[in-house]
Amino acid sequence: MYRRSAAAAVLLAAALTLTACSSGGDGKAEASAASPKPPAASSAPDPADASVAPSQPPADAKPTGPVLPDTKLVPKTGSFTAPQKQYLSGRVPEKTDPAAVLQSGQEACQRVERTAKRDKDAAVGALVAGEIPGAKDAITYLCPEQKPLLAVAAKGFPDGTKQSPAAGTYRALTQSTTCVWEAKGKDGAALASGPLTPPKPGEKITAKIPSGTTQFVSNGCYAWIPSA
Repeated sequence: MYRRSAAAAVLLAAALTLTACSSGGDGKAEASAASPKPPAASSAPDPADASVAPSQPPADAKPTGPVLPDTKLVPKTGSFTAPQKQYLSGRVPEKTDPAAVLQSGQEACQRVERTAKRDKDAAVGALVAGEIPGAKDAITYLCPEQKPLLAVAAKGFPDGTKQSPAAGTYRALTQSTTCVWEAKGKDGAALASGPLTPPKPGEKITAKIPSGTTQFVSNGCYAWIPSA
């Protein structure tokens, strides 16, 4: 009787231990399943994710494969204008609807126009930084009224490293208090740098690039254009 009772007690203790471990693990799993995950911060793919497909070529780049000849650049309904045909020439891959390609150019124009209405500097900065894919050709053929913005952007350069910049005074198209820059000479020595103090509200950030600068490096400055 004693042996039978002792054995039963051992079995009961083991069963309780297993049950407790199992309940703890299941409880965590249930709590995890019941608690909704926080929404993603951005819908953009994580560049660190190796499973993400490589980015598409810039919209300004024309297809490398076969394209529709100009004689076949005909919409399913209606007709294209002469500027629209010029924009589409050499840009529509075979078996692709020309209207779909035209729409991407029109959307680029709309983005430039909407941004310029709010802030011309922001529109120029977006063009310099390449944030509106296909904008250069779209403006050239589809919304030529925006060419003045494109002309200003052509004289600027984006944040980062600019090799052998032309000497002169440039203006950063940002109000960021973290914008810093440095002009370097042939030996890598700093010829000029700034800003030394954060800009005041509404104050423009400028950089005077001296003659002989071989490399201009900036960070947090978005884009630069010659100061008027």
